[in-house]
Amino acid sequence: MHVIVAGNEKGGSGKSTTAFHLAVYLMYQGFRVASIDVDSRQQTLTQYVRNRRNWAKAHDLKLPHATHFHLPLSKSDSIRENQRLEFDLFRQAVIEVEGDADFLIVDTPGFFTHLTRLAHSLADTLVTPLNDSIIDLDVMAHVDPVTGDPREMSHYARLVQRARTERLSIDGRTIDWVIVRNRISMLPSRSTRLVQSAIEKIAVRLGCRVADGIAERVIFRSLFPTGMTVFDPLSEEMLGG
Repeated sequence: MHVIVAGNEKGGSGKSTTAFHLAVYLMYQGFRVASIDVDSRQQTLTQYVRNRRNWAKAHDLKLPHATHFHLPLSKSDSIRENQRLEFDLFRQAVIEVEGDADFLIVDTPGFFTHLTRLAHSLADTLVTPLNDSIIDLDVMAHVDPVTGDPREMSHYARLVQRARTERLSIDGRTIDWVIVRNRISMLPSRSTRLVQSAIEKIAVRLGCRVADGIAERVIFRSLFPTGMTVFDPLSEEMLGG
């Protein structure tokens, strides 16, 4: 089972949208897909899944669905007890799908948790969506605003590098890290060129790849209530027309 983790310590970068679209795309390619939402507060990926299932049932649509798990928010007064419960649920979900899924996609919250670190250490592929702006680059590195040169790696970049080191020591494998550029401006500008240059320099320094992601998010926002994706055949019937 190949584990894909959508990770970024900044909210609003498109992690859940990217994770959901990856899952649907892989299912249309004939793969068995499972997903886990470890963002017990926001649960955006879980809501995507619910919307899709409800829409398909209401309109009698035959759509591919992933085997999905979400971690409920632990409400114990003890932080340690909450972490233990969440860890047990996460571990059980992984064990349950390990022999049945080709891909496991894990969506993480936009803040650091114990499960965030655990999920990153399990990743075969780590997908980090970034909005195309200097501000959002700060989650990866502190960047010179004139040259785009990375001055210092951020806390999140160091977290991933530690996870890579741990993974290498455990099974001799590394994490394939992919930075996905979301909200790419179609209009060339100095800022766009600076961001592109900075991302390329960061990728070289961190040993990761760069891919283009979601350029225009209006369609993605409009599809969220139905749980549909751009990979679905979006006929009037499927959209309730």
